[in-house]
Amino acid sequence: MKYCNFFNLLKLTVFISVFTFCSSSKRIIETSSSSKTIFFDDFSGSSLDRSKWNVLLTGQVFNNEQQAYVDSSATVYFARGKEAEGAKNGALVIHPRYTPGFITKDGKKFDFISGRLHTKGKFDFTYGTAAARIKMTEGKGLWPAWWLLGNERWPQTGEMDIMEFIGESEWVNSAIHGPGYSGNTPFVKRDSSMIASPVTNWHVYAVDWTPESLVFKIDGRAYYTVTKAMIEKYGKWAFDSPKHMILNFALGGGYPAGVNKIQSPYVGLPKETVDLIKQGKVEILVDWVRVTRD
Repeated sequence: MKYCNFFNLLKLTVFISVFTFCSSSKRIIETSSSSKTIFFDDFSGSSLDRSKWNVLLTGQVFNNEQQAYVDSSATVYFARGKEAEGAKNGALVIHPRYTPGFITKDGKKFDFISGRLHTKGKFDFTYGTAAARIKMTEGKGLWPAWWLLGNERWPQTGEMDIMEFIGESEWVNSAIHGPGYSGNTPFVKRDSSMIASPVTNWHVYAVDWTPESLVFKIDGRAYYTVTKAMIEKYGKWAFDSPKHMILNFALGGGYPAGVNKIQSPYVGLPKETVDLIKQGKVEILVDWVRVTRD
């Protein structure tokens, strides 16, 4: 009887040890013991952390986009509980609005307002992994994006588009811009995994940035790699200087219109998408943003 008790105790001890090791291994896989987190925000505070983020306020837009960016709780706010749609500690929401005849401080008129957050002057980095957990609304001509941008003149100091979605339900894309490869860049890649798991689900969009390459990932799966040698066939490698982070929600414009060929009622935006915006059904949710470095 004593032997049985000892044997059972031994089995229990082994089980607990194995369970503890597996749990620890899982944590190591998720956080990587060799990586240091240099930026993290899960939007769990009472309001946006202005020591980390700026909210752009401007009527100046590019690419013929159809929105003005404003600093307003109508377009940038936090969701909690059920409204966070599965983000445990809450989510950042960027919510475009239909506001016909809205006039910016510089006298420009727009029918839509939206939000653009960036970390310029508050956080930038050179090399590491930038990742964000995001879910989005579908709709042709919507143009939410998660990207990194150099601090000086564009495109000389480079741009990395970690995730762009222009409302084509089958794909998102990554792209790279720099001197000699900007605008209609040769470095762009669509990922069609959204056919099986749409953008309306949560996904982690990331880039691993090293001195020699950029590796774009969705949910940990690498789908696009660009090396310094590839870039230098077109121009200077612009990815050895600091970049800041941007989360924004543009509407319509040249890129969506170039794909969907829509010019009315707005460039790149069909009536059905405008109706979604009017109904308040368009948004991007961000669970967290993290930057790590080995």
